[in-house]
Amino acid sequence: MQKARQALNSFVFAGWGESRRITDLDSSDDPPATKHAAALGKWHATALCGNDITSSVLYVSALCAVYAGPLAPVVLLVVSGVLYLFRKVYAEVGSALPLNGGSYTVLLNTTSKRLAALAACLTLLSYLATAVISASEAAHYAANVYAALPIGGSTVTLLAIFALLTWWGIGESANVALAIFVLHLTVLSILVVISAAAVVRDPTLLLANLSQPLRGGLSRALFFGFGAAMLGISGFESSANFIEEQAPGVFPQTLRNMWLAVSVFNPLVCFLSFGLVPMAEIQAVPPDLLAQMGGRAAGHWLRWLVSVDAVLVLSGAVLTSFVGVTGLARRMSLDQVLPQFLLRQNALRGTNHWIILAFLAICASIYASTGGKVELLAGVYTISFLSVMALFAIGNLLLKQERDELPRTTRASVGSVLLALLMVLIALLANVVLSVANLQVFLVYFVSAGAIVMLMFLRVTILQNLLVAVESMVGRLASVNGGVRSLLHAKLVAIQQRSVIYFTRGDQLDVLNRAALYVLRNEQTNQLTVVHVYREEDGIPVGLADQLQLIDRLYPPLRIDFLAVRGEFGPAVVQRLSRRLGVPTNAMFIGTPSHRFAHRIESLGGVRVIL
Repeated sequence: MQKARQALNSFVFAGWGESRRITDLDSSDDPPATKHAAALGKWHATALCGNDITSSVLYVSALCAVYAGPLAPVVLLVVSGVLYLFRKVYAEVGSALPLNGGSYTVLLNTTSKRLAALAACLTLLSYLATAVISASEAAHYAANVYAALPIGGSTVTLLAIFALLTWWGIGESANVALAIFVLHLTVLSILVVISAAAVVRDPTLLLANLSQPLRGGLSRALFFGFGAAMLGISGFESSANFIEEQAPGVFPQTLRNMWLAVSVFNPLVCFLSFGLVPMAEIQAVPPDLLAQMGGRAAGHWLRWLVSVDAVLVLSGAVLTSFVGVTGLARRMSLDQVLPQFLLRQNALRGTNHWIILAFLAICASIYASTGGKVELLAGVYTISFLSVMALFAIGNLLLKQERDELPRTTRASVGSVLLALLMVLIALLANVVLSVANLQVFLVYFVSAGAIVMLMFLRVTILQNLLVAVESMVGRLASVNGGVRSLLHAKLVAIQQRSVIYFTRGDQLDVLNRAALYVLRNEQTNQLTVVHVYREEDGIPVGLADQLQLIDRLYPPLRIDFLAVRGEFGPAVVQRLSRRLGVPTNAMFIGTPSHRFAHRIESLGGVRVIL
């Protein structure tokens, strides 16, 4: 046991730090120039996330009408107003922190790493449910076109096809998504025009449906109808998860385009459905409501066209899930929240094949375990999506409070953010009240996902305890014990000696102390290098080395080194220092830059804002 304690103590004290200097950090450290893939333009980027959000028109009218009855189009317009508020909420965060990860990234840069990781679990669950449900629904619509099609096999095949397309690259994925998106909007436009003409010719059914009494009164209709209608904007969060792949200025345009699409088509299609389908049939929530509208308005050809379009746009939603989860999982892996093997890229396309394959495997296994009854995932889908929206609004408020000096091109007022948050919380409450069982299913999936992520945070503690346990078994299995001990010790060293860097502008003791505490609380390392970049010798703060020496002695588990680097702080120095020291930019931290800072935060390659 004494040896076990000695082994553990070697990780409790990390050693004293030292001071170093780099004066030759120049362009000689730069790698040969490589050709980067072209950034996504506004229509390709819009299509990747737009297929997800506009696929909601296939089901949201009926879901909303179940509770809101004839007020469903009005409620959908209210949802459009809520989405208008979220346009600025997302745009502000995206302009201040234009990095992949959505709510995970904004919380990572404003709160703790653990809280951000739990928020990321919600997004991952939302993508998981979206992929499985959309693939299954697409297979059902395809069966309307070709009755002999096997639903289960078609669902898994569809998931595999879009996994392969994502592996091929986001540029190719975007081209496919754009073709689907253009076709979908075209078919919806044809359906709206022909349906409107049919309703104008004979408005009898429309008037009858609009005169239907509300179930349970006005308040109940609006409350539960609003909760159901908010599903019509699911997918709005997707664009924020691949923002780094978008050209400058494209992100807010994707938000605008998605808002316009759902604001026009969702209320309009719902209103026209009242003129073509009896209210009782609508409230039965048929899976092919729009196909029925097409058949009643123009005959079999339009019903068939709408069914084909439904298959394609639901397939586009599957593609969105793969693209979004790849960007998010890569970001989480870079921050060591997910296992590092997920970062491996295939030599042919340069994509993260392990992320894609893992997501495909999980989707297929969940579909198989539910026996194809993906309705069980409805609660996961609903609560995850609404929770992500709420957390993004909270992240926006934290960004205003904690990182207000970060430059941004868009600002949402505090009042509008609070109103948007309130509306999402109301929708979340409505969905939980409607089905407590949905909440129970959601908690099972969320706890499972959260446990996997939390293991990543606890791995050092787990390995240390295993090391103690192995050392205590010396008496019986000496030879085996030695090999296992060496393996555990090597793994601990590999995790804890992964250095992180904090760039400091000055020698303020309280700021340096907060940086050290952040590393202790959020990173599984015992190596912190504090870097000061200077132009001239007299630019190095005179008290910086002494302050760091003091902090180094305050926290024995953390070794704090000081590194002075000649140069001018900016993207070039960050990248060169990353290559020289072997520290990824995601493991480099800074304080909040002021408006006078000459560079955009995204140009620093993923450097985290921690103070």
